[in-house]
Amino acid sequence: MKYKIAVIPGDGIGPEVISEGMKVLNAAAEAKSGLKLEFVEFPYGAEHYLKTGELVSEDGLKKLSKMDAIYLGALGDPRVQTGVLEQGILLKLRFYFEQYINLRPIKLYPSVPCPLKNKGPEHVNFYVVRENTEDFYVGIGGRAKGKSRAKLEVLRSIYRVKFGLDIDVDRDEIAYQIGVVSRKGTERAIRYAFELACKKGKKRVTSVDKANVLTHVYSLWREVFEQVAKEYSEIETEFAFVDAVTMWFIKNPEWYQVVVTPNMFGDIITDLGAMIQGGLGLAPGGNINPEGVSMFEPIHGSAPKHAGKNVANPLATILAGQMMLEHLGEEGIADKVERAVIDVLKEGKVRTYDLGGKSNTSEVGDAVVAKVKEIA
Repeated sequence: MKYKIAVIPGDGIGPEVISEGMKVLNAAAEAKSGLKLEFVEFPYGAEHYLKTGELVSEDGLKKLSKMDAIYLGALGDPRVQTGVLEQGILLKLRFYFEQYINLRPIKLYPSVPCPLKNKGPEHVNFYVVRENTEDFYVGIGGRAKGKSRAKLEVLRSIYRVKFGLDIDVDRDEIAYQIGVVSRKGTERAIRYAFELACKKGKKRVTSVDKANVLTHVYSLWREVFEQVAKEYSEIETEFAFVDAVTMWFIKNPEWYQVVVTPNMFGDIITDLGAMIQGGLGLAPGGNINPEGVSMFEPIHGSAPKHAGKNVANPLATILAGQMMLEHLGEEGIADKVERAVIDVLKEGKVRTYDLGGKSNTSEVGDAVVAKVKEIA
């Protein structure tokens, strides 16, 4: 089987960690007869933008649509205004390819320090399923002072909605943001969470929202959750407010198995999850369209101050590649990559500075490659 993987190294430490990820994935592919990974690099990021003024071209999107998956390093550069690269590249790819699931494994690996007292790998092992294309991240809103009109639009494959606003603001300037949650968009995210629970042998799905305050948006979310849950009678369910769940992530992370949440809250609680699993250097993520092109990345940023120094931890990027293999149906090879990472961490000889070691980026990649070959 041959897969064409689009590679977007991006900015800062992105090229360094993505290089190690590809090195490990190639070693894993060599271990299986008939499996081949073809990496096709795309230039999108700060350097390309500063040289050309282009973020992602229509031609680029068409080429990316022919790939089996996208492997992303990191985006962000101090020379570019905050949000330009993230919205113009990352969010554009998510929306264009309708990557309506953001999947985050929250897993504490052996021999990795956890900031939570008396918590080990047996206590931190759950998934957060974040709806990835709706909520307050649809990106529509504005500012107003006095009388004005605004026409706003959200276009998705499952709907098109237009807002015509007559705005009359007396005395002060306001800013406003509109959140959109659809029945179908909610249903497909929640169903994915229940299917994931079944696949991974999990017995509880927790729905996170803020329906006690944002009643109109999240009452629909709760209604759909209850409807979908009826189809999975073997799975225990519960509701939790986002402020409460951040507390319980810290106190009792072992309670959680699969968490499903709207976009904004998912963005927040997954960063908290990254910390309790040992830090951003160990946290991979997937932006998934189960029927289309999905994108896999470490959730850390571009860390420009560390760029070019060969010191960044590549394990999150390697584990993002492991998620990509699993998504492509190569579960056996994906499992070998994860086992290789676990073996390297258990030995503790090769670690980057964030894990208390002195190894560099490429040394960690080499160590994982060696373990992959041993397991194979």
